[in-house]
Amino acid sequence: MDLKTAVFNAARDGKLRLLSKLLGSRSKNEVMSLISEKTSGATPLLIAARYGHLDMVEYLLEQCSATIETGGSVNFDGETIEGAPPLWAASAAGHIKVVRALLDHGASVNNTTLTNSTPLRAACFDGHLDIVRYLVEHQADLEVSNRHGHTCLMISCYKGHKEIAQYLLEKGADVNRKSVKGNTALHDCAESGSLDIMKMLLKYSAKMEKDGFGMTPLLSASVTGHTNIVDFLTQHNLTSKTECINALELLGATFVDKKRDLLGALKCWKRAMDLRYSDKTNIILKPLPQSLIMAYDYTKEVTSSEELENLIADPDEMRMQALLIRERILGPSHPDTSYYIRYRGAVYADTGNFKRCISLWKYALDMQQKNLDPLSPVTASSLLSFAELFSFMLQDRTKGLLGTVVTFDDLMGILCKSVLEIDRAVKQSQYPDQIQLNKALSIILHLVCLMENVPCTLEQDHFKKQTIYRFLKWHPKGKNNFSPLHLAVDKNTTCVGRYPVCKFPSLQVTAILVECGADVNVRDCDDNSPLHIAALNNHSDIMNLLIESGSHFDATNLHKQTASDLLDGKALAKKLIQPVNHTTLQCLAARVIVNYSIYYKGHIPQKLENFVLLHR
Repeated sequence: MDLKTAVFNAARDGKLRLLSKLLGSRSKNEVMSLISEKTSGATPLLIAARYGHLDMVEYLLEQCSATIETGGSVNFDGETIEGAPPLWAASAAGHIKVVRALLDHGASVNNTTLTNSTPLRAACFDGHLDIVRYLVEHQADLEVSNRHGHTCLMISCYKGHKEIAQYLLEKGADVNRKSVKGNTALHDCAESGSLDIMKMLLKYSAKMEKDGFGMTPLLSASVTGHTNIVDFLTQHNLTSKTECINALELLGATFVDKKRDLLGALKCWKRAMDLRYSDKTNIILKPLPQSLIMAYDYTKEVTSSEELENLIADPDEMRMQALLIRERILGPSHPDTSYYIRYRGAVYADTGNFKRCISLWKYALDMQQKNLDPLSPVTASSLLSFAELFSFMLQDRTKGLLGTVVTFDDLMGILCKSVLEIDRAVKQSQYPDQIQLNKALSIILHLVCLMENVPCTLEQDHFKKQTIYRFLKWHPKGKNNFSPLHLAVDKNTTCVGRYPVCKFPSLQVTAILVECGADVNVRDCDDNSPLHIAALNNHSDIMNLLIESGSHFDATNLHKQTASDLLDGKALAKKLIQPVNHTTLQCLAARVIVNYSIYYKGHIPQKLENFVLLHR
């Protein structure tokens, strides 16, 4: 164990005697260097504060002159918090003595993590009232919000810490402050089921506002299934009759999909139905749908008590009712709408009803692509789910089972939607998110790979290649500036999700990309061509294909390495790939020019100059 690690471990375990022994014979500069360095992302002071070792904290500050504000990485409940100052870590962990010591030594009470979380917010999150009081008494700002716009009052309400919420309100916390997405502390109470705190907020003049999705606290409670909140808000004249009806119907949908309680759902829907017809002179009818939805099996919402009572005999009909209600009330842009459509599809898939699953998932995917930004993680998750489902259905063990046939049209439809996602991203932004783009590109390659296992007509094959050509002409680049061809020849492309889909490098996928016009000499951020990546992955068949398709075997990357250099130690591939067979006089001449002449630029044709640059 090296000295730096030994110092860190002593600070973490609170072994002050050991630490003083380790540092005692060191010079001041050595001590400063050791306590400034990070192990696993944290300094000795940060880790000592995290675990509440008061004597260690004081020793590091007073005897070693540790920097009190240096942030780092700390772990809480399996989550890594980045950029956390020592005061934040001590506040989150509930170490009041360490908090006092750090403030006495000049720690900034409002210093934040990378996500803009303050020590006060950290104490509010885990319910440390004594620390909350102490920090506020030392000028902690109540209104500093994190990157999502969530305040200390909001997190106290969400976590159900009533005494902390009351204290913050007494100290003047803004009860109607809104987050980035428009939710207030009342929404947080509704989502957590904290009825007592909600009543307290209302006494402090909290307003029933809508968030960015048009959700009131009442509807938020319905979505999360907190009957106590729904009952309170619907029975205390705080909301309109129509909103009460919507809340009860939405609560019923939550009982179906989240709680799997069909009888509970019927009771909610019966209450809503009674409320609709409670005033004979002003009956509130459900809006008529513009058209029936195939994915919902053309189901209509029930409009009478008789129809409602008949639902109990048909559980599947009830599940479709829940989806219809949620889409009508929440709208297609709310994430819960498409989430529960996908959830219901997954349940059908688990029972072997793949046809219903695919129908529902397609409907949800259309909804996401119409309402979400390009390359949304939610949309990517849907596309990946299709790839995983099709991969499972194509396995030998599923052959012969009812409804497990994957058609060309099934796969092609999802491939087209995947390519549409790339089209949308490139059109909307010149520099789309590379990580999300990389995932989308990988999913497309997995779909292309799966399509090679599905028979098709000549006309269908032409359409597939036409789609791939359209996809390639955007020249999309993912992580490390990888092109689709780089990804096709890289083993890391295999790991796109939790479940295996296709294995990469893939000769089949490489071949079809090359046939559809992929540039075999395209470069990544390290100037590697796909041939370099294929060499790193020791795939001689793909290398031969790329070379035959015009890839230059002697082209160098940023580190002046050729593909042949990257084959060192890979004896089998080395035998199969002979450099002398792939080196032309043109290549040799280009190497001479690029290595020994600095005057060729502008004196040779542009096309020839590009050729020479491949060999630099």
